[in-house]
Amino acid sequence: MIKIRSADERGHADHGWLKTYHTFSFTSYRDREQMGFRSLRVMNEDRVAAGKGFGTHQHDNMEIVSYVLEGAIEHKDSMGNGEVLKPGEFQRISAGTGISHSEFNPSSSEPMHFYQIWLIPSERDLEPSYEQKTFEKSQRLNELQLVASPDGQSDSLTIHTDAKIYLLDLDGTQAVKMPLANQRHGWVQVLRGSVELNGASLGTSDGAAISDEDSIELSTDGTAELMLFDLA
Repeated sequence: MIKIRSADERGHADHGWLKTYHTFSFTSYRDREQMGFRSLRVMNEDRVAAGKGFGTHQHDNMEIVSYVLEGAIEHKDSMGNGEVLKPGEFQRISAGTGISHSEFNPSSSEPMHFYQIWLIPSERDLEPSYEQKTFEKSQRLNELQLVASPDGQSDSLTIHTDAKIYLLDLDGTQAVKMPLANQRHGWVQVLRGSVELNGASLGTSDGAAISDEDSIELSTDGTAELMLFDLA
């Protein structure tokens, strides 16, 4: 079963400096039918104006993953981390017992476009931690590139939930299939381009929940960039 979450159905807010789209209920956007999928709780697509950002705020008991499409994020947190996240890099924050952090666009002229993803951890009140890694773009052309997993396999980020996150770039020359084990579920988020997902059509910023399928098969007539989730 595939349930498409179209880009134009998402919650939206325009704060001037921030234009944000919410796949699932978040802050002022409330929809009881869209409270997440499996351990995936938040899928926000944000565009942040130059020199603007999210001031210091707190989180606890959540795995927060960020991925930049354009521009950069300057990160600071209560653990003493101070990093800049650029396109091709993933960031993982395990909020655990509690952290405070800020995320800003350090550019004086260029906007920033990124995805912010929250996953519910398998265990509460973990010690907070931070991780950031670069993933080589050439290694995800027509093949799945693992970027996050519970055990950090293949030099991926370590997330404290039963899920794996992959990146995939398609150039139209071949389809890519990802098996789904029994009782596993999938989520596909289209970052750029359009794709065919098990025969269903998805465009830029569309998402899809997948259950009771043996595999996820993706193809495109042009080029596309995607994020895939394998979820318990």
